[in-house]
Amino acid sequence: MLRRGRNIAVEPCVRLALMLACHTGDMASAAGKTANQPLGGRLRGLLLHQRLLLALKAGLAAAIAWWIALQVPGVASQYPYYAPLGAVACMYPTIAGSAKQGFQTLVGLAVGFVLAIPVILLGAVSVLSVALVVGMGVLLAGLPKLGAGRDWIPIAALFVLLLGGDDPDGYSFGYLLQMLVGVLVGLGVNMLIFPPLHLNGVVHGLADLRGSLARQLADMGAAINESWPPEHAEWAARQNQLTQLGREVRSAVQLADSSRHGNMRQRRHNRDLNADYDSLRAMERVAFHVEDMTEILAGIIWRSPESTPLPPALVAPLAEAVTRTGAAIESWDPEESHMTDAEDAVEHLIQQINHRAADNQRIDAIATLGMGLRRILLTIRAESDIPVGG
Repeated sequence: MLRRGRNIAVEPCVRLALMLACHTGDMASAAGKTANQPLGGRLRGLLLHQRLLLALKAGLAAAIAWWIALQVPGVASQYPYYAPLGAVACMYPTIAGSAKQGFQTLVGLAVGFVLAIPVILLGAVSVLSVALVVGMGVLLAGLPKLGAGRDWIPIAALFVLLLGGDDPDGYSFGYLLQMLVGVLVGLGVNMLIFPPLHLNGVVHGLADLRGSLARQLADMGAAINESWPPEHAEWAARQNQLTQLGREVRSAVQLADSSRHGNMRQRRHNRDLNADYDSLRAMERVAFHVEDMTEILAGIIWRSPESTPLPPALVAPLAEAVTRTGAAIESWDPEESHMTDAEDAVEHLIQQINHRAADNQRIDAIATLGMGLRRILLTIRAESDIPVGG
C-alpha cells in the first residue's frame, strides 16, 4: 500500500512524462486525421510544413506556459509541470479545434477530480480504491460530447487519488489551474503565430481529384482502342483509389472550413468554401459514375465478354466519347470547346447505341456506359450553373 503524503515517490518529471506519453500521441493523431493522408506529391511538402509549424508552436507554447507557471502564487505553484502539459494538450491544427480540445480537456479533468475525492474520503489508498476510481473513470469516459476530455477522466482521478496526499482539494485546484494556464497559452500561441487556414489543401485536393478522374477516363478510352485484352490495365485497379481520394479531399475542405473560425487571417484570404463544397459534391457524383463505368468496362473486357459484348461498330464512338469526357472533366468549364466536343461525342454514341438496340443487339453494358458519360457532363454543367454563394 502506498503512503499518502506530499512526499510520495513519484517525481514531477516522471508524472509529466507519463501524461505526455498518453496525450502527445492523441495530439499527433488528431493532427494526422485532420491534416489527412497525402493527396499527391504536391501535398507531401505541404503536410510536412504544417506538422513542422505545429511542432514549433507546441514547443513555444510549452516553454511560455512553464515560465508563467513558475510565477503563479499559492498552492498551484507546487505543480508548475502541468502548465506545459496543458499547452501541449490543446495544440491542434486549427484554432477552433484548439479551443474545443482545451475546453474538453479541462472538463474531463474536473470530472476526474470530482470522482476521486469521494473515494479518497472512504479511506486510505488501496488496491480496491485504485480499481474503483479507474473503473468509474473509464465508465464516465463514455459520456457523450466529452471528446478529448474523456481520456483525462480516469487519469485525473487516479492522480488525485495517488498524488493528492493529505490535501486532494489543493492538489486538484493546483492541477486544474496550471492546466488552464497551459491551455490559454497554447490557444494564444495558435491564434497569434501563423494561424493555419489550410486553404492550400483544398486547392491541391480539388485539382488532384479532378485530374485523377480525367486521367481515369483517358486511360479507359485508350484501353478501348487497344487490342483486347489491353496491355495497360492499371486503370481497372484504381476504383478504390478514387473513392479514397474523394474522402481525403472532403476532409481537406472540412479542415479548411474549420480553420477559418477565430482566425484573423481569414479576411486576407477570403476563399469561397461554399463554392468548394459545391465543386466537391459535383466531383463526388462524377467519381461515382467513373467508378461504375470502370467496373462495367473491366467486366466487358475480362470477366464476362460473352454476356456483355462490345459491338465492333461501337468501339470507336465509345472510345471517342470516353476520351473527350475525360478532357471535359480536366477543363471543368462548360464554356470551353472540350465540353461541347464531349457532349457531341456522347450524343453520337447514344445515337449509335439506339440504332444497335433497334437491331436487337445486346448493348445493355454499352448503354450504361453512355448514360454514365451523359450524367457526368450534366453534373459539370449543373455545378457551373450554381450561383456564387448559393
